[in-house]
Amino acid sequence: MQAASLPFDLQLNGYAGIDFAAPDLSAADLRAAAERVRADGGGQALATVITDALPVLEARIARLADCIRADEVVRATFPGIHVEGPFIRSDKGFVGAHPPEHAVAADARAAAALVAAGCGLVRMVTLAPERDRDQATIRYLADRGILVAAGHCDPSRAELDAATRAGLTAFTHLGNGCPHILPRHDNIIQRVLACRGMRWITFIPDGVHVPPWVLGNYVRAAGLDRAIAVTDATGAGGMGPGRFRLGSREVIVGEDGAAWSEDRTHLVGSTAGMGQVCRVLADGLGLSPADVARLTVENPRAALGV
Repeated sequence: MQAASLPFDLQLNGYAGIDFAAPDLSAADLRAAAERVRADGGGQALATVITDALPVLEARIARLADCIRADEVVRATFPGIHVEGPFIRSDKGFVGAHPPEHAVAADARAAAALVAAGCGLVRMVTLAPERDRDQATIRYLADRGILVAAGHCDPSRAELDAATRAGLTAFTHLGNGCPHILPRHDNIIQRVLACRGMRWITFIPDGVHVPPWVLGNYVRAAGLDRAIAVTDATGAGGMGPGRFRLGSREVIVGEDGAAWSEDRTHLVGSTAGMGQVCRVLADGLGLSPADVARLTVENPRAALGV
């Protein structure tokens, strides 16, 4: 099957017991994860790392890049890296599963170091627009062909508009990475849906992060031409109940398949493969096979230009 016809997951933190941020990650680990991704209905994905201290994050990106370049099968499955953070909000609710002590204001020089660590493989960065003064980091990344997304953030409408004018074109997992209780009208979900400059909006259709009936409302409001499905899976993906890692965080998976923080206060990624995501889109949202393909194959590839 040609790569262009395969699903493309823009946000995969790990899979099959493999944490892509593990300090001892090997090419063999990534190959094992790649094989399971394909077996569970996936195709290609951006290997994702999340917020940590900048030197630690640089090292994780560099190790991930080395492992990707070392194996042809791995390169075919994980052709790029998504850096989610560290330029995000640190306050409870918006920070989600990211360690708040390492969430920092955006800095173009720090972003350049993270991109350099990836040796050309950093394809997507998620940040908080309100933490990027004068949109300098957004401009730096966009000028280098990197897909810049907002996420774990709470920008005003004016800040969102300024960010999209500077080159931000996507939003990461709308409906998550925000507090459980929001203002009923002026909130991050409504602002993003109303932002016409927001070309792409990703969602996590795992049946856990957002109830399918709510997700259906979001997708209809966003429009099928803007919506992208991601798994946001961690090393817990496809593994069943147990304890797993996501960078410096522990992930606890119960019998229901939901991945929780150790204190059970928030979700920590998902356990879904792309096959499960497609089933939720088809059965939970009632989308046709063509529309499922649009959200999992066509739109993410168009967003990356691949």
